[in-house]
Amino acid sequence: MDQNVFTLDPTGGNRHTEDAYLRAHGPAVRVDLLGQEVWAVADPGVLKALLVDPRVSKDAAQHWPKFPGEIIGKWPLALWVGVSNMFTAYGADHRRLRRLVSPAFSTRRVAAMTSRIEEITDALLDTVAATPAGQSVDLRENFAVPLPIQVISSLMGLPDSAQKAFRSLVDAVFDTTQSAEEATENATKLYGVLADLVAEKRENPGDDMTSLLIATRDDEGDGSALAEQELLDTLLLVVSAGYETTVNLIDQGITLLLTSPDQRAKLEAGQVGWRDVVEEVLRFEAPVANLPLRYAVQDVELPGGVTIRQGEAILASYAAAGRHRDLHGDSADEFDVARSIKDHLAFGHGVHFCLGAQLARMEAEIALRTLFTRFPELAFATDAELRPLESLISNGHQVLPVVLRPA
Repeated sequence: MDQNVFTLDPTGGNRHTEDAYLRAHGPAVRVDLLGQEVWAVADPGVLKALLVDPRVSKDAAQHWPKFPGEIIGKWPLALWVGVSNMFTAYGADHRRLRRLVSPAFSTRRVAAMTSRIEEITDALLDTVAATPAGQSVDLRENFAVPLPIQVISSLMGLPDSAQKAFRSLVDAVFDTTQSAEEATENATKLYGVLADLVAEKRENPGDDMTSLLIATRDDEGDGSALAEQELLDTLLLVVSAGYETTVNLIDQGITLLLTSPDQRAKLEAGQVGWRDVVEEVLRFEAPVANLPLRYAVQDVELPGGVTIRQGEAILASYAAAGRHRDLHGDSADEFDVARSIKDHLAFGHGVHFCLGAQLARMEAEIALRTLFTRFPELAFATDAELRPLESLISNGHQVLPVVLRPA
């Protein structure tokens, strides 16, 4: 590999330094992504243009010459580029797959989940509240994680008995310290859980998205229905994306408010609302730092004389883009909940914009508002050590040790 290629840390332990490097070195930077040389794009203007450029695809099977020979079974992120769902689809296939999933995330359906999210939030905080004054509790494990899991499980019809296993398997998908062999083994187990879910819902369908997708798969004969692998991979996408990104959004929201008392004071003074907080968290600490991968269908020339050649891979560096000065000026590296320009790319852009964005925003807003209203003396534990997740994709912390009220 070229010695000038910048190597991304698979442990995620050096993210802010890496992001600053990407921002400082032009519209696109050659990086080593776990052994594959790709272009990382952190310039928000360039990235936004690439996300809607028809010369850029997400379909590795069609547009990445290294796939599958150098990837499947040989690269830890093979699952990210090898699935058959709307995440990796291109053109007409993407439109077909997105059309089948989008009704589950309609404005009406998401709004109807408000009371359920509030109910789950209150129940989790009731449990957390039993922690004695002055004692530490991990809010990631006991609040930020179970809330999105229970919400997405309600949406998908994932039974309680499967939630723990699915959680650990999804966590491993985002763990970029795994070997190719470990990642392959984890994917096999994950598909086993999904296959069991599909079998259960075929036998006992319910009012959930899994049953709806199965009905579409089994009943439609006009060529628009899901293939069996597309069904499994669509379930994988919806459940994993609906869980991991929202966990990190809540996690980072708690962290930033606890470490920024001046910003918390703006909330308490009524200068900003909780939606303002959520948008600034998304900009400042994007829940997905780097998202694999896109591919140049033909040569794409970027500003500054950079050319991404046909067949080369592109990494969307959302976390780095969120703090780019071209978008937010000299204050880009400051957490400011009263920021007037709230632009960010945390949920992507264009045809691949995250379908679950509205649901994630609502979950985070309810979670943060309820938490800080109920525990106004909330603070980090005195011995708290915030260690990042071992991932260059997922942007959160391993634990969030807090004290709900002083002793």
